[in-house]
Amino acid sequence: MTSTPNALREITEEPDMGITLSDGCRLSARVWMPKDAGDDPVPVILEYLPYRKRDGTCARDALTHPWFAMRGYACLRVDIRGNGDSEGLMEDEYTAQELNDAVEVINWAAAQPWCNGNVGMMGISWGGFNGLQVAALAPDPLKAVITLCSTVDRFADDIHYKGGCLLNENLGWGATMWSYSSRAPDPALRPEDWREMWLERLENEPFLPATWLRHQRRDAYWRHGSVCEEFSAIKAKVLAVGGWGDAYKNAVPQLVEALPGAKGIVGPWVHKYPHFAVPEPRIGFLQEALRWWDHWLKGADTGVEDDPDYRAYLMDGVRPAAWYTERPGRWVAEDKGATSHLETAQLHLTDDGLTDTAGLLDALVSSPAHCGADAGEYCAIWLGPEMPGDQRHDDALSRCFDSDPLTQDMDIVGAPHLSLTVASDQPQAQIAVRLNHIHPDGASTRITYGVLNLSHRNSAAEPQPMQPGVPEEVSFALDHIAYRVPKGHRLRVSVSDAYWPLIWPSPEKTELRLTRGTIALPQRPTAGGDEYVFAPPTAADPWQTETLRDENHIRRQETDMVTGRVSLIIEDDFGAVRDADHGLITSSIARENWSIHPDDPTSARGICHWTDELQKDDIRMRTETRCEMWSDATKFHLTARIEAFEGNDLIYCRDVEDSIDRDNL
Repeated sequence: MTSTPNALREITEEPDMGITLSDGCRLSARVWMPKDAGDDPVPVILEYLPYRKRDGTCARDALTHPWFAMRGYACLRVDIRGNGDSEGLMEDEYTAQELNDAVEVINWAAAQPWCNGNVGMMGISWGGFNGLQVAALAPDPLKAVITLCSTVDRFADDIHYKGGCLLNENLGWGATMWSYSSRAPDPALRPEDWREMWLERLENEPFLPATWLRHQRRDAYWRHGSVCEEFSAIKAKVLAVGGWGDAYKNAVPQLVEALPGAKGIVGPWVHKYPHFAVPEPRIGFLQEALRWWDHWLKGADTGVEDDPDYRAYLMDGVRPAAWYTERPGRWVAEDKGATSHLETAQLHLTDDGLTDTAGLLDALVSSPAHCGADAGEYCAIWLGPEMPGDQRHDDALSRCFDSDPLTQDMDIVGAPHLSLTVASDQPQAQIAVRLNHIHPDGASTRITYGVLNLSHRNSAAEPQPMQPGVPEEVSFALDHIAYRVPKGHRLRVSVSDAYWPLIWPSPEKTELRLTRGTIALPQRPTAGGDEYVFAPPTAADPWQTETLRDENHIRRQETDMVTGRVSLIIEDDFGAVRDADHGLITSSIARENWSIHPDDPTSARGICHWTDELQKDDIRMRTETRCEMWSDATKFHLTARIEAFEGNDLIYCRDVEDSIDRDNL
């Protein structure tokens, strides 16, 4: 690992630099740069998000952007149109407007006297997505991208659908955006028109779960922004980063194998930047990023082109837990490519379990609708008990295939691939498959998983219902992983036709018959110690705040012993803090309730409620956003409400109702 020393430079910060677009819309940027950048121009690092730079991303911004600025970069943290302190209105995620605005920002930044003409984009999640999407538009100044926790396929691998199944995160994250994007700008930055901007947002804020639910197949809506449609359009050099505890596990190896010169890093982390992520071990992400920027934006020889293509944290098999602070393991490295070149071991699903040789199989799968209660969150982000717990309860409601005890350690590195012959008694059905690690005492740790809407078995763009009773060949991949199963422990493949509350259930209770099954496990020769060593984590000084209310996270399951209804209740109180610099007080509480009756898929219901407060001096603003979803056999039904208060006065309210046909779902 080669690095280039950067003499530390004194920096300046601008909380509200205006960038006026060609249509007159003013975007607000928080900017850190060296004080002498006017005399000694520097490259730009752009992070471009809807998540409110004034109060939403302050904690991570403080740790990250000043660190780069001191080492010779101008860091622009820009609120996208219609969010935070930027003007305009937001219509949806990753729109052509959003991406074209980003191109304008890049060209504007490259033309500033304090910029050397080179720009990089960096971001996690939304910012990781649009960094790739903007790179596919190939603005000339954009030379490099660092994308974290992102995807190359918006339909297959985002918060909306997975394997053609509807993720409940479609409602959950839609509820988050219903809250985030309808908040007011900071009155201190917009003293003359903050109230007008707020009311305009409230009136025009889209209820996005309904928009997304109108596209239940991989149509042009999802192809837009899916960079896998044309990887070759991306000219910027890409460093892709992900985490095994995150929802977005697959993009890193996909990008490494699709883009010349791309490099990938996957650690044990949830949906966070790796210099402050959990579970540990963390890495010196800022140093890795600096090597990337120095090479591609400054022309320095930092050795990044000689790095292994793929560096992944191989996790030791551990006991199941809904939360980990650390994961033991080691770093493994592939010099060329990611995992597609690795050999696979094929195991067979048989009446005798998970075997090395083919055997007879005649297995029925008909799980109660609440199977999946220990799946954890689709995207672990809020640092509560969000990870998959002990799988024994879900395994008991599934058809399980166990191996013999392993005769040696097994390192599974890549995406396991499942092939089945399956018949369904209903035209619409789904299947969920988990690869689990079974400990000697029976504890069950989920290694990885996959789900499939069987109507999408041949095409996500042109789904076709199953013909009841007719066996069909079905194959799909589970999520990428790097995991060691110890000698003497077992593997288990668990199969169910429900996975609630991760995915929405089929319209009817189903029965699946399996008559053949194999799973191909990508295997790597057993690794010893670390094959790559990262620098230890570092960061700039943390965000300075005064805590007014501590945060608290609750996740509990309840069973109504009278009705039999089963509920998952989530309460994420993010606390209340006052910014020590500018004094803005922020407070948020998110609540979710996912309930279902084990015998009735159409009893499924999701309810979300966010409370958000902003206070600046004697101005106090609060929004209450609620939404709810349920279904019958033919339609989805949604309601939503938004209320806005100034002080104790209700100044705005709006209700939304919608019903949407089920489309092979």
